[in-house]
Amino acid sequence: MIKDFILPDIGEGVVECELVEWLVAEGDTVVEDQPIADVMTDKALVQIPAPNAGVIAKLYYAKGDIAKVHAPLYAVDISDSNEPSVPTQETVQVEQQTPASPVSESVASNATEDFLLPDIGEGIVECELVEWLVAEGETVVEDQPIADVMTDKALVQIPAMKAGKIVKHYYRKGQLAKVHSPLYAIEVEGTANQSSAVEAPVQQTATVSQPVVAEPIPQGKALASPAVRRMARSLDINIADVKGSGKNGRVYKQDIELHQQGAVTSTASASDKGTASTNTSVAVVNHSIADRVEPIKGVKAVMAKMMVESVSSIPHFTYCEEFDLTELVALRESMKKRYSTEEVKLTMMPFFMKAMSLAINEFPILNSQVNADCTELTYKSRHNIGMAVDSKVGLLVPNVKDVHLKSILEVAAEITRLTTDARSGRVSPADLKEGTISISNIGALGGTVATPIINKPEVAIVALGKLQNLPRFNENGDVEARKIMQVSWSGDHRVIDGGTIARFCNLWKHYLENPQEMLMAMR
Repeated sequence: MIKDFILPDIGEGVVECELVEWLVAEGDTVVEDQPIADVMTDKALVQIPAPNAGVIAKLYYAKGDIAKVHAPLYAVDISDSNEPSVPTQETVQVEQQTPASPVSESVASNATEDFLLPDIGEGIVECELVEWLVAEGETVVEDQPIADVMTDKALVQIPAMKAGKIVKHYYRKGQLAKVHSPLYAIEVEGTANQSSAVEAPVQQTATVSQPVVAEPIPQGKALASPAVRRMARSLDINIADVKGSGKNGRVYKQDIELHQQGAVTSTASASDKGTASTNTSVAVVNHSIADRVEPIKGVKAVMAKMMVESVSSIPHFTYCEEFDLTELVALRESMKKRYSTEEVKLTMMPFFMKAMSLAINEFPILNSQVNADCTELTYKSRHNIGMAVDSKVGLLVPNVKDVHLKSILEVAAEITRLTTDARSGRVSPADLKEGTISISNIGALGGTVATPIINKPEVAIVALGKLQNLPRFNENGDVEARKIMQVSWSGDHRVIDGGTIARFCNLWKHYLENPQEMLMAMR
């Protein structure tokens, strides 16, 4: 059966791309996930993989042509894509003894449906397959979680759109899945009787004692993404010599790193052999030491990019202050027993956020955002206060929406939800967007003073130090133990000056050191 491969969306706003190079020719046999072509958008070089195994029937563009998104890129004959490329003698015999019936042939093309990976975030075109939550052959119900995937912003769970049986996983753990491409195949409910006709020959084939020969990997170009190929070139490594750990021998960055380490070790070994008679102990030490290199990807890669962009484009300045939170700690302790539940953890953070929102009413510039060329300042009407969370996938900054409209208990409930989601890496992309000012609680890990990096396009961020019992003089001049916290502000000096942030911090401090004043100011 001849099937056209439709060029999918390969980037936000990209409607066409240049055909840089065909990696296969008409008549070539390809396997699933094999690179077919390199195309160039206005943003990057993208490699197009084969979603199905088969024979290339026609290439619709010549090298240098402009290919259109959502138009056919090539045609592939997938008639024999489900059969082993080099069947063993035993497999042939079974197939001859068990010819496919007309029913099984029709079922083979109609019994299953491909689930296409949907848009899971603005501008996201691919994501890493973190974990399959169901195995091939398992039956699932509608809305059941099928897989965890990692975008460059968060961990996202993909649910089943229909009930049925998972027939095939198109990606393995660690691979990059493409948006709008098949993620898995599912046999929908109501086709069980038909599917048994398809499964019967497989079961009979499995009874043969000799193993079935696996689908061969074509020789020539190695399976690898453009980024991996660039890495190999930069290290002067022939990628064809690298042993790939991915499906069909696909080469990943870590494979190149291991290959390079192997080459270094081999060189060191040769050198060691030449000096073994005089320096045997040194040779043993050299063999036992190896640097470990791991790629920076996912949330960590995004954080690195955002931090560099922030410090390189925003002139930061820092302002520090000391808060006496003795009265607030006592109030929170008295309220915690009554109001804390599984859904609401009454920590100190809800009070910090609510007091900050009240101070923003008097100093709205702290809740503003400046445009790229610093010609306009937008005062945000919503107080969406972010909080940095040290999650298992990296630093995330979800925000509590509309703090100015919520009670302290409502803010506490949102903080509990966001903290739970963020620490598991499953925070919703919507919870990460539209923040207006941020709080980083470094004190949770033991720090006292910091210089936090502004979460662009916001104009200010504060770091909370750990709460300490320290001696301080009271009004009568006597020394007593007080609950003291250091706070450290970073401000965008293009729009905020030292006096403004000092006055804002003083009002915030007033509300927190005198919680009864905060309660009276709340509407």
